[in-house]
Amino acid sequence: MRFRNVWSAALAVGVGASVLTACSSDPIPTMVTVAWADETRQAVQVSWRDSDAPNRITIEGVLSTNPSYVKFLAADQPNTWAIPVSAFPPDGNYKVSVGVGTSATGMTSKLASSPIFDTEGPVRPGGATATPIGRRDVLVRWTAPAQPQDFSPNDPLDVSGRTQLYVPVVGRPGGPLRTVGPGTTATRQVIKGLRPPYVFQLRAQNEWSTAVGGQITARTSSTSAAIPALAQYGVPVRIRGRAILQQVVCADETSCVQQRTTSAGLPLVVLTQVTPGARWTPAARGATTAGGHYDIPVATGASRPYKVMLPEYSRVGSVASQSTSKAQLTRTVVRLQTTGFLGGASKKRGQNATAIVVVKPAMNTTVMLQSWNRQARRWVNVKAVPMRRGQAALTFKTAQPGISVYRFVVPNAMLLGRVMLGKVTQNLPLSVR
Repeated sequence: MRFRNVWSAALAVGVGASVLTACSSDPIPTMVTVAWADETRQAVQVSWRDSDAPNRITIEGVLSTNPSYVKFLAADQPNTWAIPVSAFPPDGNYKVSVGVGTSATGMTSKLASSPIFDTEGPVRPGGATATPIGRRDVLVRWTAPAQPQDFSPNDPLDVSGRTQLYVPVVGRPGGPLRTVGPGTTATRQVIKGLRPPYVFQLRAQNEWSTAVGGQITARTSSTSAAIPALAQYGVPVRIRGRAILQQVVCADETSCVQQRTTSAGLPLVVLTQVTPGARWTPAARGATTAGGHYDIPVATGASRPYKVMLPEYSRVGSVASQSTSKAQLTRTVVRLQTTGFLGGASKKRGQNATAIVVVKPAMNTTVMLQSWNRQARRWVNVKAVPMRRGQAALTFKTAQPGISVYRFVVPNAMLLGRVMLGKVTQNLPLSVR
């Protein structure tokens, strides 16, 4: 057992500063060493040798700021002390220094120091992605950047092997961030029972500190769409709408909250059902712009329903769940391409006039040529005309001079199992002189 130097302490009390100067030549401690206190690496054990004197222990920065750590040990205490890891600032270079002295007398010897060691913290993980597995589980992958250069290789506190652990943490609405799995040295882990919305983080830990990285924001989505009720056959329509996301935001040591947000660049698919009961297939694709809005042109064919889907997707740092707008039927109207009279709408009495109509699609049906009856003030049927491959024509001899007005009526038709609306042409005046 060591004993305090009673005589030196008495002199210090009795004669003041002159004694402190005399005691400044106390023997310097020797063989100052540092090592991990145990396998948990929660404390650094410093040890030294001296002549049974009281000691003062400090941490000194080497090209780093000195932390405010001071420990005094009485002369009868062992020449060793465990410094908690929390006393060492991360990402610096330090040494532990030991001298002779007390809180009352100050330092009475020069300092002896341990070898220099670094306190490099973990490297933040990055590039995290989440892939759903089944209905409730998620496979999370992340990247582990290379360790920076060690400027104090083989120092007494260096740990060999893979010691950096990645601890998965998840925040859900109404609760704090919670650990959801064991720490791992791997770069992937399956997280059970994880469904959006949530925030996922990795807490990278090593013997010195913790760093947060590899964050994933998993959002739910809702998609709305304004789908035209009518469209001309073959003429594109524009489907407009908006995709809204719900995300989780977590502040340190508080409950996580859900927030509404929008995002540009979200992929969208316009789906259609070509025939009744058929599976839904893509008709067009697009993406959201600022504010989550979108405007997608869609080529039209037969009458059919449309809906807009935001597919489930996963990108680095972001996940969104699938959502689909309500389906709405767009009824197609026959598209008029050409109508009128061959050779012009002015004829001589007794001359033949040929009324024509051309429509899309190139369908086979029967159209009706009508004329306007001024006395009855109504349209009357002239003759039913067969239409083949979307074309119909009727030739007749002009009789009465003056101006007569005609039109074609194209009836509704069935196309791919649904009704396509017919068309009435514009009025076709015919002048007979």
